[in-house]
Amino acid sequence: MNINSAADLLIDSAQLTESVLYLKLGECKLRLNSNSEALIKQLQHYFSHVVSAPADPDIDIIAIERDAPQLDIEFTDWKREPGKTGRKDSYYDFPGGRLVRKVRTGMLFLQSEQSAIAAGPCEQYDNQVINFINAQYMTWLQQRDWLICHASGLVYKGQTLGIAGFSGGGKSTLMLHMMDNPDISYLTNDRLFIRSHGDSNDAVGIPKLPRINPGTILHNPRLQALIPAQQREALLNLPKEELWELEQKYDVLIDELYGPDRITPQAPLGAFLILNWQRDSSQPVKLDRVSLAERGDLLGTIMKSPGPFYQYADGSFFQDETAFDESAYLDILGRVPVYEASGGIDFGRLAQLSLELI
Repeated sequence: MNINSAADLLIDSAQLTESVLYLKLGECKLRLNSNSEALIKQLQHYFSHVVSAPADPDIDIIAIERDAPQLDIEFTDWKREPGKTGRKDSYYDFPGGRLVRKVRTGMLFLQSEQSAIAAGPCEQYDNQVINFINAQYMTWLQQRDWLICHASGLVYKGQTLGIAGFSGGGKSTLMLHMMDNPDISYLTNDRLFIRSHGDSNDAVGIPKLPRINPGTILHNPRLQALIPAQQREALLNLPKEELWELEQKYDVLIDELYGPDRITPQAPLGAFLILNWQRDSSQPVKLDRVSLAERGDLLGTIMKSPGPFYQYADGSFFQDETAFDESAYLDILGRVPVYEASGGIDFGRLAQLSLELI
């Protein structure tokens, strides 16, 4: 298999529409073509805050609406990160390219220096196309020395507060709770990029909107309309622990729920907050400044794998057994204050304390 034959297998003689989606992601310009007008409209709505006028792109993407491709290829499962279970991604490498298959949906993606193609039921699984678009931008950032963090980001008074935590720790819930303050803007959810340049420590986000579970929605009045009233009532009758663990994702369209101009794409990195509080603790929430060089357990909550789509500048691909470069994270995060939140969960109190950090 080569790049051209892989592209032909995915496109399968599909005719592209005349409609084209252009996105401006910081200094990166992206163009997406598709055979589906409906998909382009869906993506245009989702990415409305970064849609741009036509321009020569840095990245070209094609998204083909079709049945999930069935290829006579033996894919290899991509290893999940610690704490994650089940099969999610599988991949097949060939010279100059990689095919990535989503196990649950059958969506297939071609990643190479020449082509970025998504194929399958794209309209139904548009979130996976959105993730693929963001993966291209994340590669673009990392090839320019930005470091990926498993964290959310908010901007207050011109400074970014990064928010990380253990799985299910509530970072998205805290972030959206804090967004009720009109002086706070949204930077990113779950993927934060940081870089030091001279005396400057910077943070940049990707255009991935918050994707949250029912537990976050039910206790935030601004978000409750995302779930129909009858369904909300049924969910409220669930045991608290069961509701906390329930995985059922909803997109939060920031501009529609919080108003225009509430998204900031890049800002200096002011501080980092790591959630290490406990649901069963009776102690009040508190903040302590920590050194990540001495707290490897907390550093582990921030470090994030680039994932199966990441392609180095020399054309080679990231592998799932590649170790994290802890020194790179410590070099940047050692330049900004880092705080650990411990004690019991109290979103209101922690939101108040967090503003004092920056």
